[in-house]
Amino acid sequence: MAIVGRRVVDNVPRWLKEFAISAFGTADKVVLGLCMFAVIAGLGALLIKRNSHRPAVLLGAVTAFVAIGVLIALTGKDPQFGDVLGCLGAGVAAGAFLLWFTKEAPQQSDTPVFSVAPTPMPTPRRWDSGVDRRSFFVKAGAISAAGVAAAAVNSSIERSSTSTARARVGRGLPQLIPGTADGPPVLPGSASIGNGVEPFITPIDRWYRIDTVPFGAPRVDVDTWRLNITGRVDSELSLSYQDLLDRHIVERVMTLCCVSNEVGGDLISTAVFLGVPLAELLEEAGLAPGAEQVAMTSHDGWTCGFPTELALDGRDALVALGMNGEPLPVDHGFPARIVVPGLYGYVSATKWVTEIALTGWDDFDGYWMDKGWSKEGPIKTQSRIDVPRESEVPPGDVVIAGVAWSQHRGISGVEISIDDGPWMKTSLSTEVTVDAWRQWSYVWKDAAPGEHEVRVRATDKTGATQTEQRRPVAPDGATGWHSRRFRVSG
Repeated sequence: MAIVGRRVVDNVPRWLKEFAISAFGTADKVVLGLCMFAVIAGLGALLIKRNSHRPAVLLGAVTAFVAIGVLIALTGKDPQFGDVLGCLGAGVAAGAFLLWFTKEAPQQSDTPVFSVAPTPMPTPRRWDSGVDRRSFFVKAGAISAAGVAAAAVNSSIERSSTSTARARVGRGLPQLIPGTADGPPVLPGSASIGNGVEPFITPIDRWYRIDTVPFGAPRVDVDTWRLNITGRVDSELSLSYQDLLDRHIVERVMTLCCVSNEVGGDLISTAVFLGVPLAELLEEAGLAPGAEQVAMTSHDGWTCGFPTELALDGRDALVALGMNGEPLPVDHGFPARIVVPGLYGYVSATKWVTEIALTGWDDFDGYWMDKGWSKEGPIKTQSRIDVPRESEVPPGDVVIAGVAWSQHRGISGVEISIDDGPWMKTSLSTEVTVDAWRQWSYVWKDAAPGEHEVRVRATDKTGATQTEQRRPVAPDGATGWHSRRFRVSG
């Protein structure tokens, strides 16, 4: 089902993907899995009902389904022998299910030779003859449980193997560099905010995850994994994980944001990334004429690209190996991923990266380009209200707070307006880097009882203030002011 899911993700219309991400967020893959299971179960039940006396038809349907799965596995972006085995295994299990229920038809009754009674016709053979409802559900449950158990064991083995590999390579990661992540920035009035505002560094278990892998992240063998730098370069490179560890390693605080993040959305997180500067690797390979685009490919076949000049303009674009003091989690790109401050992930943040190819700008289009998204994806200046979270707050002083971001430009100011009143400056946290978000807060003294609405807008260090105009996430990121309504009890 996973490989079919990948093909579904690749081919569903853009509007449906946008709806799924908007409606379900990071749970979109769970919803996809449930929908696929429901469709497959429904089709299976319909086939059985209409062909219960024709087991050959049922076995033929199973064979056809397996053949489709194998075809998808072999013609996908990243053919995997394990996917083929999975399809064949599922087919064997489905066939066993049908054969288990197949019973021999009752024999023709013994009728005297000289009987004048009509000769009874043979009873049609049915796959479910002789099976009562209770037996059916017991056997179906046993087979389902066996399938689930097998999948769980396989997944557990893969997780254990990957965890062991991460722990092993983690011992080779450099220690955190003093001064880059000594602690959270100072936010004036933070003592009165409580736990409402997002922490400056997002814990890994709270990091957003949006990608095109439907069920479970790829399990990459770090010992055989290579990062290949090819295309319009003077000398191609093929680097192992250890090769990267032996190079110049830096640590950078960076906020990443998904282009599908709605105004006020939570598809944005901040981490301390540790890795090799991408610019240094490109300089080592040497750029040949026409190397206008950094085109990247993931282990699962996903692609994206961005202008080469943005990897060389001084920003901290990294081949990241670590995240928040540990090796990259599997869901976030282990063993290596690309992170580029100031660009949305759909044109830059390649997880499980295997190849970096230097190409002409018109010679390559990433995964999302033919689906109607912009080829360039600079992050827009945005802000969000996190506090108050409750719909009703007690009277007195009311704290209003949140975060603002404009990666690689930096935030110079954040303002709020209460009930369409004048714009008022908020207090900003100290700036750690222009590549990370800033927290902000405002204390509304003696807030008036009743219903209220607060709006927020941010200004970046170029002097540009985010626009009020509401635009959807497609084709290059949402715009508009975030607002929140709450009631001050009387």
